[in-house]
Amino acid sequence: MSITAEEAGRLSRTQSTTASAISLGNRLGMSNLWVAFMALLLGLPMGLYQVAERSGYFPWLESSHVYFASTSTHGVLMAYVLTTFFMMGYGYHSMAHSLKIKTWSPLFSWVGFYLAVFGTALAALMLLTGKASVMYTFYPPEMANPLFYIGAVLLVVGSWFWCIDMIAGMTQWKKQNPGKPVPLVMFGTTINALLWLWTSAGVAIEALFQLVPVSLGLKETLDPGMARTLFSWTLHAIVYVWLIPAYIAMYTLVPKLAGGKLFSDEFARIAFVMLFIFSVPIGFHHLYMDPQQAAGWKLLHMLGTFMVAVPTFLTGFTVLASLEIASRLRGGKGVFGWMMSVDWKEPMVVAGMLAMFMLTFGGFGGLINASYSLNAMIHNTQWVTGHFHLIFGGTTVIMYLAVAYWVWPKITGRQLFSKAMAVWQLWLWFIGMLVLTLPWHYIGLLWYPRRVSSTPYEHVGVVAQWGIYELMMVVGGAILVVSGLLFIYNLIRTHFNKTAERDLTVSYAEAIHPPLKVPNILNSLTFWNWAMVAYMLISYGYPLLQFFFIGTHGAIPYGI
Repeated sequence: MSITAEEAGRLSRTQSTTASAISLGNRLGMSNLWVAFMALLLGLPMGLYQVAERSGYFPWLESSHVYFASTSTHGVLMAYVLTTFFMMGYGYHSMAHSLKIKTWSPLFSWVGFYLAVFGTALAALMLLTGKASVMYTFYPPEMANPLFYIGAVLLVVGSWFWCIDMIAGMTQWKKQNPGKPVPLVMFGTTINALLWLWTSAGVAIEALFQLVPVSLGLKETLDPGMARTLFSWTLHAIVYVWLIPAYIAMYTLVPKLAGGKLFSDEFARIAFVMLFIFSVPIGFHHLYMDPQQAAGWKLLHMLGTFMVAVPTFLTGFTVLASLEIASRLRGGKGVFGWMMSVDWKEPMVVAGMLAMFMLTFGGFGGLINASYSLNAMIHNTQWVTGHFHLIFGGTTVIMYLAVAYWVWPKITGRQLFSKAMAVWQLWLWFIGMLVLTLPWHYIGLLWYPRRVSSTPYEHVGVVAQWGIYELMMVVGGAILVVSGLLFIYNLIRTHFNKTAERDLTVSYAEAIHPPLKVPNILNSLTFWNWAMVAYMLISYGYPLLQFFFIGTHGAIPYGI
């Protein structure tokens, strides 16, 4: 069938635009991902040092100054740098390949990237020189050098450029494709961008109006209660900012690479929406022991925290159902026997199965943390550290690693150096995380404290039971470092592999019943954004306004 010259020209321009969009998305994606995984490489040995230092088995390592500098650097690199740059890199790649459009301004995108890199470098300099040993939560009244706060703010502001790119990209695509469902990978990415804009506002306000002025000497005092309340705005919702990219991979990559289809596109959208709505106004379960907020507000946030379990259960059901479909297509049989027929040689599938396992146990720990009375029992013990690492270091990061194994050959055009090494590396990560975190949960119940550099207590009674578990922490940390080094080695060898990747096509899992049209409420973010605003005003409005009326006293900071 012949086409006119005008149609041929239009087709050529479309292909050129698509190629340009994909090229830009790949370059932005790779740049951000390299920064993310360099943060992982730097942060892992610091984690091993911390468990070794506080174990008591290596007295020559003990130094509270080095410990808190290391812990603060490890926390910032992992919780802020790794996650933010991975989110941005994966997002730029997803937008280019799912929507086939460029960012509205490439210059704007690169400015955001370099601003975030500069902010990271500035904060890292203060951390590594011991001038910002305030942990990754940086609660006042203990203060860091002002350059640390300025660097952290620049990292956040740089990431806002990415948020704007994602929201603008989805808006542009919807105008060009009226009535069509936004691709699921982009729906999840954009809802995460909007979530990050809202949740990062809390720490940005705290830094700009409290921490930076005091650290610069422009103000003499600050209100720690208000600072903690503002940070709680960010503190727990950020967990879902980390998790959503992992969930996106579970929904859009795991079923396809397992050889099956997604159980339900609509379930995935509902889960993303619920995570968005309920994740921000729940931060007070970190403030249960704080006196500044009344019990009623804590109860409201507790109920919201329990609601977050619903989309988590929904995700677990949908992803496991998708894997079961793929397994039965491969001949899997039996109620649980199908698990043996899953493609255990595919890194993304292995990561998905292991992530689900860790999410199950980590989610159970989260329900304990959310319960007021049970939280009082494990508050500020290693239980909290164990829960946190199992969800973040386990479920979330293992999916980040699997995404890297999938995306590197697509961007570089070079074959993954060793798929077998990738599978073993993921298993090592899983084993290391369990060996590290399960003892933390147990000794948390034996009153083992967190946020201390050593445990110089008499070895009698319950304290005498800590020893073997402290040794297990060191073993788990060592396994994780080895796993992380294998991961970086595989990526570098892939980057310079001389064997070309055969399949450069980027495609995502199709649903069993692909939606030709979805309800607008599951294809647009406007309604949910306003619902979020209303819920957030209810949850944080009075708790923040009260500080301006009840005459709380400022605290003189120290440690500048």
